[in-house]
Amino acid sequence: MSTEKKLKNVFVQGPITPEKIATSIAHHQVKTNIGGHDIFLGQVRADEIDGKTVKAIDYSAYEDMANKAMHDIREAAFSKFNLTCMHIYHSLGEVKAGEICLFVFTSSEHRKECFDATRFIVEEIKANAPIFGKEVFEDETHIWKKNG
Repeated sequence: MSTEKKLKNVFVQGPITPEKIATSIAHHQVKTNIGGHDIFLGQVRADEIDGKTVKAIDYSAYEDMANKAMHDIREAAFSKFNLTCMHIYHSLGEVKAGEICLFVFTSSEHRKECFDATRFIVEEIKANAPIFGKEVFEDETHIWKKNG
């Protein structure tokens, strides 16, 4: 029997809905040892590039590699910060401007640990997770770029 932890799938097809975020928060009300939560929400911007407006980003990833990277980031955050809980979700597929594509939610006994951990996690995801975004413009042209 393997002692290795099963990798969590952090990916959600399409945008991360406000209902998913609210449900995740609500589930933590029973954990009365938690004194603080911190949330980072990454939202798709309607950037203007070369005179064209981004209407969406089409996310893709090397899913196995990305889930492994997310696992390593989780483990590093748990060892570095005194966290009670941590949740990470990232979108795959098309996410329209204004919709949420990244949800990082940390919980701990005290707020400072959450603040520091959330920033660490988001920066590690941007630097190390093989997730890519293809900008979709209003005229339907596309430009691929590394997520970040």
